[in-house]
Amino acid sequence: MTDSILDDLEGMRKIDQNNNIDVYIHAAENYRESAENAKNLKLNYSTPRNVIVAGMGGSAIGGELLKDYVRGTSKVPVEVSRDYHLPAYADKNTLVVLASYSGGTEETLSSFLDAVKRKCMVLCVSSGGDLIKYAQKLGVPYLQVRGGMQPRAALPHMFMPLLTSMEKVGVAPDFSAEFAESTKLLEKVSSENAPGKPAGENFAKTLALNLYGVIPAVYGFGIYRGVALRFKQQFNENAKVPAKHETFSELNHNEVMGWEGNKEFARCYGVVFLRDKQEPLEIQSRIETTHALMQSSVAKVFEVWAQGKSNLAKMLSTILVGDFTSIYLAMLRNVDPTPVHTISLMKEKIEENGVKQKILQEIEKLAK
Repeated sequence: MTDSILDDLEGMRKIDQNNNIDVYIHAAENYRESAENAKNLKLNYSTPRNVIVAGMGGSAIGGELLKDYVRGTSKVPVEVSRDYHLPAYADKNTLVVLASYSGGTEETLSSFLDAVKRKCMVLCVSSGGDLIKYAQKLGVPYLQVRGGMQPRAALPHMFMPLLTSMEKVGVAPDFSAEFAESTKLLEKVSSENAPGKPAGENFAKTLALNLYGVIPAVYGFGIYRGVALRFKQQFNENAKVPAKHETFSELNHNEVMGWEGNKEFARCYGVVFLRDKQEPLEIQSRIETTHALMQSSVAKVFEVWAQGKSNLAKMLSTILVGDFTSIYLAMLRNVDPTPVHTISLMKEKIEENGVKQKILQEIEKLAK
């Protein structure tokens, strides 16, 4: 597959059989729709002592973004739990947000059972499935979002309820001004990286072309920790390539040594640095020093510069660049970005162990 495919609209449509890219083209609309839906959320909880977002995969990434977003403003700690059980500290003073786009995620349903048993403050966010079914039966607050999408494509619909709920309980500040900036900027980023924009004028296409044939390693910091993880996940699920992510300044204490010992192996990687024109001096120094030292080790080094003024706009617009890049990388590899056959097969095989059924039986007992 040559670079010409990225300027061949008909050829791209044939590869992207489910029109996955349309979600990213209309990102701003999806965020606005989700924000309107989130206004229907009714929460009578007081400000919690701590917050746990329990979820997996594309449903959990919103929790990581929330954690980064409120870290500099909230005195209430936010954590993400990717497990069958909540941490030991979860109790009646903990707000547990169960995020499962499908509503059938085994680990999230187990955490839901755990949260109800511990009498936590509970909120469920899902498109339906067992999670909404039992939230209704147990009288637990929930928000049902638009269905029919892949979880990774539903980020706007899963993230906005998190922001809204945190504002309602006093964990996050009023984000309306930042949201207005974000949606305008998302329209700009979508236009700049749309399929009809030639590769020579399209940053996401250019980045995809440069990452073709190497393993992406994405480096973030601060509010871009979750953004870096999102890049990695999108490369995995859309482009079907191995990828990794690391964060500053931790990576300077271990990761950098990995590029020193095996030059042949290091040449398999292309490193993407997430940058910000307002990045702190100490981080800027680390990024630029790392960049210079790695230049001769890895195959390629790239920078993605955030756009916007507010943290929310910077985070969401940078994510969108990564989303487009992952789709274009899939097209270069002649891979339909939508199906995730291995994940689907794994879920089918794991359900054979009967654990999910036992979890649902336990929830059903509580609902009677």
